Amino acid sequence: MSERSFGRWELDSREWPPGFSPAAFQQSSFYYPSVLLPHAQRTALQAVYLFAHAVDTLVDTPHPDTADEVLAKRQWLAWWRQELDNIYSGAPFHPALLPLAHVIERFQLPKQYFFLLLDGCERDLFQRRYRTFEELKDYCYCVASSVGLLLIEIFGYKHPEARQYAIYLGYALQLTNILRDVKVDKDRGYIYLPQEDMERFGYSEADLMAECYDERFLELMRFEAQRARSFYHTARMYLHPDDRATLFPAEAMDLIYYRLLEKMELGDFNVFRHRYRVLLPHKLWIVAKTWLSSYLLIRRLRNLL
Repeated sequence: MSERSFGRWELDSREWPPGFSPAAFQQSSFYYPSVLLPHAQRTALQAVYLFAHAVDTLVDTPHPDTADEVLAKRQWLAWWRQELDNIYSGAPFHPALLPLAHVIERFQLPKQYFFLLLDGCERDLFQRRYRTFEELKDYCYCVASSVGLLLIEIFGYKHPEARQYAIYLGYALQLTNILRDVKVDKDRGYIYLPQEDMERFGYSEADLMAECYDERFLELMRFEAQRARSFYHTARMYLHPDDRATLFPAEAMDLIYYRLLEKMELGDFNVFRHRYRVLLPHKLWIVAKTWLSSYLLIRRLRNLL
């Protein structure tokens, strides 16, 4: 792919693709860790985030979906796949994707991770229940770990274990999101909590739809929260000290979402009545603390050499 290929546009319209909103990045949790990144990495993170946000928004709205709406969404996902193929092959592509094309070339981002995310989002168009956790884990890999694998290529790393860090952190973050959004998702017709786990605690789909908040629900949510916590801990085991300086945005996201998990636990998972979130001042404090600790660690390591 060359600079010349970026100018080969053969399109009748320059309108943004559905869900592709440049303003969305500043409203996301990814924005705050990006502030301390060099300009090239910050703009690259924004480009990848806008892609992920666009395909996620495309699939998520509106609801409920008619057969025609589902067909239209699948056609748009096919459009994204074709546009990505065009970027990687040097063929003409939509001008709104020029920043993404530059990022793909500069950081040599693997195409398969973009396609994994598209596959995961498309899964939401035909699957609204998950029988086992292994099924759900595969979904989390597609929609969350894929993004992490793209971002570590932008942030940079020395040790191959960083890829496992991205994968397990993706599991942890997505599962935390699922626990927070139990009510939002069920109102949209989705239940991501594995059916085998619900059966284990005697909590039925009808109970969930009725927002039955009792000890069975609490035990189910505690079980899933412990599973999420184990993914956070596993991810941290794969984060090599040498990579902390460059991967501090991922570490900051880890700590922000881990704090969100703690807030749900402290609030007894009252997700039917309360939408848990980490307040902006706390997010900023976490980002600053993570950056400073990684910076001081690098200075200590250099002094030892």
